[in-house]
Amino acid sequence: MRPAFEEEQLRPRHHYVTGIDGLRTIAVIGVIIYHLLPNVMVGGFLGVPLFLIVSGYFITGQLLKAWEHNTVDIKALYERRFTRLYPVLVTMLVFTTAYITLFARQLLHQIRAVILTNLLWVYNWWEIGPGQSYFDRFGGESPFTHLWTLGVEAQFYLLWPLILLLLLHFCGRRISQWLVLILAILSAVEMAKLFDPQNLNRVYYGTDTRAFSLLLGSWLAFVWPQGRLNPNTNPSVRASLNGVGVAALLITIFSFFHLNGQSPQTYHGWMFFYSVIGMVLVATIVHPGSDMNTWLTNPVFTWVGKRSYGIYVYQLPVMIFYEKVVQVGSHPWLNGLVELALILGVSELSYRFIEKPLHNYSWRDLPITIVEWFDIRHRGWKQWLAIVPASLVFLTALAGFTTPDRAPQKTAVQSRIEHNHSTVTAHNKMLAEGKVPKVSTNSKSLKKKFDLTSSQVARARKLHVTAIGDSVMVDASKNLQELVPNAYVDAKVGRQGSEALPVIKDLKAKGHLSKIVVLNLGTNGPMTNSTVNDIIEEIGSGHQIYWITPHVPSKSWEATVTHQIKRAAKKHSNVHVVDWHDQSENHSEWFADDNVHMNEKGNAQFTRLIVKTILAKE
Repeated sequence: MRPAFEEEQLRPRHHYVTGIDGLRTIAVIGVIIYHLLPNVMVGGFLGVPLFLIVSGYFITGQLLKAWEHNTVDIKALYERRFTRLYPVLVTMLVFTTAYITLFARQLLHQIRAVILTNLLWVYNWWEIGPGQSYFDRFGGESPFTHLWTLGVEAQFYLLWPLILLLLLHFCGRRISQWLVLILAILSAVEMAKLFDPQNLNRVYYGTDTRAFSLLLGSWLAFVWPQGRLNPNTNPSVRASLNGVGVAALLITIFSFFHLNGQSPQTYHGWMFFYSVIGMVLVATIVHPGSDMNTWLTNPVFTWVGKRSYGIYVYQLPVMIFYEKVVQVGSHPWLNGLVELALILGVSELSYRFIEKPLHNYSWRDLPITIVEWFDIRHRGWKQWLAIVPASLVFLTALAGFTTPDRAPQKTAVQSRIEHNHSTVTAHNKMLAEGKVPKVSTNSKSLKKKFDLTSSQVARARKLHVTAIGDSVMVDASKNLQELVPNAYVDAKVGRQGSEALPVIKDLKAKGHLSKIVVLNLGTNGPMTNSTVNDIIEEIGSGHQIYWITPHVPSKSWEATVTHQIKRAAKKHSNVHVVDWHDQSENHSEWFADDNVHMNEKGNAQFTRLIVKTILAKE
């Protein structure tokens, strides 16, 4: 697909492509639905590469036009980009930090590092170290995680003009365009080489491993310059552009629903391929001889597109703080709509009172503006209605920022999980050595604790079980091995369902995968149907699988994962449901403060249900 452009048209034409607002709308909708209902749109995170492609295309296009006319002004470019980015970012950081200071003080841990790295546009690199995985949807999710994208974009805005001008100066335009494409391919290769399923942060947050989306947009600016595209295309060219554009849009939307962010294939080429499709989509939108721009232009898309930056920035704090006080699991769609309305409302306020007023503001006048703001003689009561609350919010955020950094104290659940993890490790080692701890079948304490008969305790003693799970299973492991001494437990805090496959393969290889396999997966995030099927297939038909339904009322995927497990049990004769979700309903007395991990009584009930379900089938 080659551009039809006029070689003699040397003067750049300035034309706002309204369809790009439509593309931004599609991108931000994907990201928001992914965060609200990750089980519905597993690939919604792919909205981010679309933003990066658009940024790469327009920034590089502006630079190429300026270079051709010898009017490059790096300083002006920096001023335009960073005065656009900073106001919304700073507003979000201040308000979020103020809220944390008042209502979620455990999140003040490392708050100075979070704020400073964001203000210096290196937050994505900080996230690679002590930061949180983008796919960790449970266990103290950070309201700042999504800001990694701004770091990548800002670093591009800062470094790319200098790199591009050096390339153009020493290599010329033609050679430079192919060097840009080579750099994009090398970035994708680096992502594939550095991919580690146990630690996605390096490839997901790294500027170098995500640069291919930006660079593909930049390459498009070389070969498909907006100012030289011919609007007078014949019907066949227009039909071709429209057909390719619609196909690219459909592939983009299809990927939103099917490309899993924790799948190795995503990082071994699929995200690069998706970015190529996104680049093609941008190409058809910006071409004046295509109808894609018109089709993606409407009042709703224009409204959302113009506010897409604010919507993206404010989304996660709104969701996390809302879900902290509202149990969204029972009504995920209803609560999702409420959260969406809040996000749009906050973004509209930001757009109206921050972004628009500051769009053409001369930042050199900032000291004068501050003095005038606090000039009592010239301030009316309406101005003070804004000044006083803004000052209080800022001072509250400042108090949180200056609070001595202390790691939050461990809860009773966290301490118990750590203790149980070391206990289960020692127990597993004994099993691997062929040693089996003895359990008295006549123990009154066991029968009373688990409400079982002597016969049931005796049968439990003979069971050989492999349990695979997350922190909930770690928490219950001591009770499970107390009642079932031959239970080999492989559980890890924060484990996602997609991480289970290599665990199962390793257990098989070491001879630790028993005929009875207990699964506790789905607490930390949704699973795709293919992940569920792959887990069952990897375990094999020669094993009986007992899959525990999750109790996660604070998350939207609770019902989805429960339904997935029940569907799998109907489909596979060797899969059985341990319905903890149903059993634990209306039993808040069994749970700790997070209403997910159990207390001592809940752990006993959890273990009892597992054992009774197995005994009923075996």
